[in-house]
Amino acid sequence: MVDTLIRGGTVVTESDTFEADIGITGERIVTVGDETEMSEAETVVDATDKLVLPGVVDPHVHIDDMFSFDTYESASKAAALGGTTTFIDFAWEAWVGETSLWDEPGTILEGIERKRDKAEKPVVDFGLHGAITREDESVFEEIEAVIEAGVPTFKLFTAYEFGLRNGFMDRTFRELADHDAIAVLHSEDADLLDYLADRFQAEGKGDPEWYPRSRPDYAEAMAAEDAVRMAMEAGCRYYGIHTTCRKSAEVLAQYREAFGEEMVRAETCTHYTTLDDSIFEEMGLLPMIAPPIRKPADNDAMFEHLARGTLDVVSTDHCGYTKESKQVDNWWDSKFGANALQTSLPVFHDEAINERDYSYPFLVRTMCTNPARVFGLSEKGTLEPGTDADVLVFDPEATYTITAEDNASVADFSIYEGREVTGRVEKTFVRGELVADDGEIVGEPGHGRFVERDLPDWEF
Repeated sequence: MVDTLIRGGTVVTESDTFEADIGITGERIVTVGDETEMSEAETVVDATDKLVLPGVVDPHVHIDDMFSFDTYESASKAAALGGTTTFIDFAWEAWVGETSLWDEPGTILEGIERKRDKAEKPVVDFGLHGAITREDESVFEEIEAVIEAGVPTFKLFTAYEFGLRNGFMDRTFRELADHDAIAVLHSEDADLLDYLADRFQAEGKGDPEWYPRSRPDYAEAMAAEDAVRMAMEAGCRYYGIHTTCRKSAEVLAQYREAFGEEMVRAETCTHYTTLDDSIFEEMGLLPMIAPPIRKPADNDAMFEHLARGTLDVVSTDHCGYTKESKQVDNWWDSKFGANALQTSLPVFHDEAINERDYSYPFLVRTMCTNPARVFGLSEKGTLEPGTDADVLVFDPEATYTITAEDNASVADFSIYEGREVTGRVEKTFVRGELVADDGEIVGEPGHGRFVERDLPDWEF
């Protein structure tokens, strides 16, 4: 006997598609097979003509302090409605500066505690990355404790006021390598970005179309080249976040080929695979994301490198902002980021499967299995018996139009507003509990919990 039987659906794994039933008992998947193997069930879900997928694992979201007005409750409800069952947010090392939220410096461990305290009512599970924001060597003394707290990944920035210079970054890579930890890199060349921003401000070029020109693709590729080279010299595992363009992907491909996938991995985001910079003329500053949305040829490049394996993961870089905070007179006064947790899977499904004819296992690899493996979430991103029952029932034929009126996030806009997509999340289970059903949240806030992650094995 099982608690829940998902019957009659087409199961999709990272490598295969087949007809099977899924049996769930408690928080775990207990069997994948024929209904006759599960003689009784308290709850039966009819998945006829539907797909049964692992829950999406999104390793790149921003919630509740830097880069987001969302709470854990609002963001996790958006996640559940969109099929994301686990996401990874950021625990910031507090710094003092113009864009800072804090009055005095802090530690990553304090950031972990702060975020865990804020996460009172999540609907889905979550993890954290540490974020190093200051050139203070005391951070090296807490690396081991941060890893023991279930946070084996550390984000470094090459831009913004909390960006690190190459000298300190080189030292950081060596310290992380000593602990087998992973460096997660935002790479854009700060000097070039600052120069262009100052120049455009002096020239009064504040209209939205000037924003992507202020952060060109080669600035991203330049910083990626410096950062990944330093990481490889230090023997530090490197993960490149939000890769946007062919030039940057080619840099990562070069180092991945030279040093192996066990040392270099990377992601792109849904918007970099589906949108191009014409959207700034259409929507103003709402799609102002850093790095910027690029050219149509870069959309193609993202899929090419996902297929090649240069890019392992598709994430969202979700930021919960409002129109008021985004639509200002000049781009340099706007907020970076846009919400996407609720729409990422349907949008990427429509683009990858319906428009570009990629396979369903490709979708599961890039949105579910790979992010779980890359980030040490051994119980997530799979439908293997014995793992967490994070399961989606997905209708591949349902067609609907995206509108911000449906947002569970505090964001009151969508960069996909008016986009018609085919493919819709029907049911979302998190550790065996139905949390979203037919567009409604049915799970109890607080069901989601913090997941301590292990140091991952990248040889897969």
